[in-house]
Formats: sequence, structure tokens, C-alpha cells
Amino acid sequence: MSFARLDRAPGYRLLAEAVEREILEGRLKPGDKLPTETEFATQFAVNRSTVREGIRLLEESGLVRREEGRRLFVARPETSALAQRMSNAMVMHEVTFRELWETMMALEPMAAELAAINKTPAQIAALAANLNETRAVLADRQNVTRLDIDFHALVADASGNRALLLSRDALGRLFYPAFEAVISGLPAAPERLLTAHTAIFEAIRAGDAAEARRWMERHIMDFKRGFERMGLDLAAPISLPTGQEKTK
Repeated sequence: MSFARLDRAPGYRLLAEAVEREILEGRLKPGDKLPTETEFATQFAVNRSTVREGIRLLEESGLVRREEGRRLFVARPETSALAQRMSNAMVMHEVTFRELWETMMALEPMAAELAAINKTPAQIAALAANLNETRAVLADRQNVTRLDIDFHALVADASGNRALLLSRDALGRLFYPAFEAVISGLPAAPERLLTAHTAIFEAIRAGDAAEARRWMERHIMDFKRGFERMGLDLAAPISLPTGQEKTK
């Protein structure tokens, strides 16, 4: 791959944009080896500090990685990193819990419906294991919250729809504080959650897409009712779960 000389500043950003364009337009693919810093500097006619800054931007975006010592390769951004950036953006835009819930109300039933159609035996086994663990720790509200988040992520994975999976991952982690508040504050919440998850699972396993969607809709509606019973403000801006930091 050969790159044209850069004619305008800042060179490091233009370098990053040029490489990014080659990746997004498919001329460079995940796993392809990239030029060395010295080769980049020669091709772009810039100094190595400019190359290093450009590469830093590409690494932060998840588009390149270092392997075999210091050698650069094209990478596919990890889902978790993309979700964290989207979560950060939603917090900074002061997205409310109502907006978050409305979006989940659209995505979660769709995920359940598609999961009933597209699930694999391995995904059914993962959902079954999640349900078994939930039953075993029902009195542990913190663990139930974690397993609830995991259950919905497993359903999304079983949907087979990568666009949906990428979209809802950021939303799921932002729901964690609200889930924890409802599950910890309402005595009946863990049992209701288990009932809903069991029904969703059985519908997905049976391949009943309509029933999977119906139960997921009930489940997400039930969460909203619990949120309101707790006296929590749906119009309040969301925040990152404790321990998560905003990153670039």
C-alpha cells in the first residue's frame, strides 16, 4: 500500500485520516500488516513524531493494533470499546432514562424475536446457564443485576444481528444503575425478573418468535413500572455505572 505526500497541517491527523480511509473503503483489511513508522514517514514525507501521533489516534479508535513486538496491523474495533465510547457520548449529551428506556423498548423485543429464529445450540446453552445461576443467587441482588445485564446481552447475541448487538451494548451498561436500584429496592423484583427471563428463554428455545417478543415487551414494561414505584425520575440524565471512567 502506497500513500501520497501530505500537503497540509496537522500532518498527524491527516495521516490518521488517510489510513482510516483505506481501511473503511476496504483496501486495507483486518489482519493486514501496515508499514513501519519509518516507512510511513517516508511515504507521507513527515517526521516520525508526526507518524507516532497519527498512529496513536488510530490505536485509540481501535483500527490498528501492535503485534509481534512493535509491528502494526489493521484491527477490527472491539465491541466493548465501541460501546464504552457510545456510553460516554450519551452521558455527555445528558440522555435521560426515559430516552434510554424508549430505545430499549424498541431493541429488546426485536432481539428476542430474532433470537427465537436464529439461535444456536451453544447460545441456548449459555442462556440456560444464566438462568440456572440466577435461580441460585436470587437473594443476592447485586449478582442478580449482573446476570440480568448478561441475559439481555446473550439474547442480543443470539439474534444474529450485528447492528442490533452493537447498538444495544452501550445502552445495556447504562441501564445497570437503574436495574440495581429496582432489584435492590423492590422485594418482588428478582422473582418477577426470573419469571420473565424463564418465559423469554422457553420461547426462544421453542422458536416461538411472537411469544419471545411478547414476553420481552412485558419485561421491559415491568422494569419501567418498577422504576416509577421506586420514585426514580425518568427525566433525569443517565450516568456511568460506578467504576467506569469516561475515556476518549
